[in-house]
Amino acid sequence: MLEIKGLEAQIEDKQILKGLNLKVNAGEIHAIMGPNGAGKSTLASVLSGREDYEVTGGSAVFLGDDLLEMAPEERAWAGLFLAFQYPVEIPGVNNTTFLKTAINEARKQRGEKELNAKDFLLMLKEKQKLVELDLSLTKRAVNEGFSGGEKKRNEIFQMAMLQPKLAILDETDSGLDIDALRVVSNGVNKLRSKENAFIVITHYQRLLDYIVPDFVHVLHDGKIIKTGDKTLALKLEKEGYDWITKQPQTA
Repeated sequence: MLEIKGLEAQIEDKQILKGLNLKVNAGEIHAIMGPNGAGKSTLASVLSGREDYEVTGGSAVFLGDDLLEMAPEERAWAGLFLAFQYPVEIPGVNNTTFLKTAINEARKQRGEKELNAKDFLLMLKEKQKLVELDLSLTKRAVNEGFSGGEKKRNEIFQMAMLQPKLAILDETDSGLDIDALRVVSNGVNKLRSKENAFIVITHYQRLLDYIVPDFVHVLHDGKIIKTGDKTLALKLEKEGYDWITKQPQTA
């Protein structure tokens, strides 16, 4: 589904990604962990097409296409979704209208028939229950006046509605209490299938108690230096990153 080879990227002449390699297949969940400044959020930003970052080397192929040559909206239409670490508020833009427009634009680009009002509302109610989002929030402006937990639930709700092939969750657990973490994680688990995949970026092992990854990668100084299963995350939680960053790199 996604294959990254030797990816290099910088922002304001500061090199952050320094030859990152990663392969994600359909049906898989990959967790990416690492210390502050390792390049985790930079990876999410580069894959989603944020213009602040300049790709200086390497490649990223998504569903057979050159991801790095696609505009951000083309990446979204192709099935890439980014859940932000800090979801933005869009005053004056109704949540429901926003989603219906996004869904139908993507369907149009894929040559599919647009959803009519009835089918859209049926889908909205189904997915709203899945992430335990108060239906009243779907009628308000996007994230405006939402609590931190409500914003994160709304991100997962948007993901459920858009049904992406690859979802990147950039520290979705940041600032969540236990109840909100459970709801968000349950939403991700219910959306998981053999046809989609997830990249979960996190600082903390606690998220991986709810979303069990197939692979855990340690990102350090712009590269993935070690890959393992969930037990790697448990060891990182217990011992920190020093023990691994001082070892020979074995990505």
